[in-house]
Amino acid sequence: MPRLLLVRHGESEWNAVGRWQGQADPPLSERGLRQAEAAARTLGTFESVTASPLRRAADTAVVIAAELGVGPVPTDPDLMERDAGPWQGLTRDEIEAGWPGHLDSGTRPEGYEGDVALMERVGAALGRVVARTDSDALVLTHGGVIYALEKACGEPWSRVANLAGRWLEWSDGGLSLGPRVELIPDGTVPDLL
Repeated sequence: MPRLLLVRHGESEWNAVGRWQGQADPPLSERGLRQAEAAARTLGTFESVTASPLRRAADTAVVIAAELGVGPVPTDPDLMERDAGPWQGLTRDEIEAGWPGHLDSGTRPEGYEGDVALMERVGAALGRVVARTDSDALVLTHGGVIYALEKACGEPWSRVANLAGRWLEWSDGGLSLGPRVELIPDGTVPDLL
């Protein structure tokens, strides 16, 4: 049975300053590029690497695929982060000022993509990845995608660091969660001297 390792992209310029990204497309930070290089050295063998087309995921995937000797890296728009609607580009403080109490209560504004819609498109994308592979495949995506998959499988929320992720096993048309992994400890980067 094919297994998929879903991994959150490296640090983006907006991650570095605490801005909600959603489907906005900020690039990786310099630290994010170094994270991708360090993470690539910790991975084993993968038949393929697929990515969200958002630059932070696609660029992370290209760096990793080059190290693994796998490519080219196809992108699939259904692997994109959820649309955060009017919260895209805002910090937590700005969201709290504009929508008091929404973050803590789990209330989301008009235009914010819900879990059901997100899971429909991500599930379709993962099905396409599985259809193209006979063994382990790496998927570079986003924290919100991984959170939603875990929630759909009954897992409680816990933070997914940059370059951390989750194994998924695909069998009989369904998926089951495997273990969480951190390719680099909590998104840190070893000194590159």
